[in-house]
Amino acid sequence: MNKLNLDHDKINEARNLAENITGPVLRYVDYHSTVSIERTVLRLFGVQGYGTHLPLVNEIVDTLDKPKLARGIAYWFCLGLFHHPKLSVQELAQAVAEKKIRLGELAEAPRDKVELIAKNLAHQALKKIKDRANKRAQLKSKFRSNIQGPLKYIIIATGNIHEDVVNAKASAEMGADIIAVIRSTAQSLLDFVPEGATTEGFGGTFATQKNFQIMREALNDSTHKLKRYIGLTNYSSGLCMPEIAAMGALEGLDYLLNDSMYGILFRDINMKRTFTDQYFSRQICAAADITIMTGEDNYLTTAESFHYWFQVLSSQLLNESFAKRAGMREHQLALGHAFEMDPDFEDNIAHEIAQAQLVRELFPHSPIKFMPPTKHKTGDIFSANLYDGLFNLAGAMTGQSIQLLGMMTEAIHNPYLMDRFVGLKNANYIFKGASALADEVEFKPNGKIVRRARQMLDQALILLKKVEKLGLMQSIEQGLFAHMERAKEGGKGLEGVFQKDRSYFNPFFEKKKEHARGNEAEDLRRLAQEEKERRN
Repeated sequence: MNKLNLDHDKINEARNLAENITGPVLRYVDYHSTVSIERTVLRLFGVQGYGTHLPLVNEIVDTLDKPKLARGIAYWFCLGLFHHPKLSVQELAQAVAEKKIRLGELAEAPRDKVELIAKNLAHQALKKIKDRANKRAQLKSKFRSNIQGPLKYIIIATGNIHEDVVNAKASAEMGADIIAVIRSTAQSLLDFVPEGATTEGFGGTFATQKNFQIMREALNDSTHKLKRYIGLTNYSSGLCMPEIAAMGALEGLDYLLNDSMYGILFRDINMKRTFTDQYFSRQICAAADITIMTGEDNYLTTAESFHYWFQVLSSQLLNESFAKRAGMREHQLALGHAFEMDPDFEDNIAHEIAQAQLVRELFPHSPIKFMPPTKHKTGDIFSANLYDGLFNLAGAMTGQSIQLLGMMTEAIHNPYLMDRFVGLKNANYIFKGASALADEVEFKPNGKIVRRARQMLDQALILLKKVEKLGLMQSIEQGLFAHMERAKEGGKGLEGVFQKDRSYFNPFFEKKKEHARGNEAEDLRRLAQEEKERRN
């Protein structure tokens, strides 16, 4: 794989800079939580369904003012279970939403007893997530995915989950390996997650736990029928990032779009909210063995690729650092890059190959996600199909892992089944015909491709040094990524961020520490016994 003969001292320096940049951000995260994180705790405890006008998890969290919420919803909810031991989780949730029980007015109880209840619920949730991941792993082991060339990734976006299922199954039969269900327009800006199956999305289908379940079951059927595992992708981003990660973990999703800065830059979501939510969402993905897909490809829609591609590389290094600090492993990190250089630019294909090869060599153990050209497509379907073919060739030549297939009708309409058929036919031809090129082709030691790759690494180092000096949040304020300037105290969702009290408690964070100590099994047996005795 080493064709660029990169300077490993520079690579190590870039990773060290990324660590220096993400460290201060995560120290902020350590002292803060968000309403979405607290709602996620309730979802993992098993709270589901609507209250009077919003999901129960929203209504329960909203009953507490910030000083009380600073202790963590786990404390208050489990204090409710302590005082009402005959109620189930769901029954207590309903009673709180109907204001029959007011969590914030309950009498104090021995702290260790309340934490015991929370830890037991957290143990049950993590066990459920791990059981789901193990079943998925068994299915993947039995029905291996396509191994000739990159995995073929197809997007569907009808807005109706039942129509999505028809499109997804048809795409799988035509050769797709991964199905991405595009989320309804602007769902990322909702501070709640809709419930149930939905049929009226805009430009996509709402991400709900029921929709996840419906699509996963449909793709399991396709997996058995085709004897080839079909992966499922959705979006863990926006104001409900950790809640959606929890839903994906519970329903056996394979991939989630989850980026460190996409929501800040392109949805104007407050950066403090995003970084805090992101850390917890990635902890959940780590536990569920979900692979995240990052969104650097989007940077090239606002920053010209030839001159500013190094921003993509810099962001990939930051995303890697954030992910590893949250407990994710390299195989769970599908870094995003894209084939977006202006096709009229001289030697643009050689430059694209250089960038794709650079990403592949810098992250050799990660399943890189390669995005197709969209920015410069004009509605000319013939040139679009050729453009997609060259993108597929670049993916085959550089050993990419996941290739989102381009559509010849990009910039015209949402893809029809026939459009996907053409896209898959294009990819099948290239991936089969060029499968040997990744091993056969070498690059001139000081040719254009090698020099372009080294130039991008050097420029990324310059940017990372600047970001280290300024701090990541200040760098985003100055528009150093994707040319988008976002204020530290601005954007959507800042009101949902709060500082933790000294007594803040989240059993899922605590659970991670127990894992580190290696005493989990013994602790859990003791907790289960104590809880059984308490209920009797």
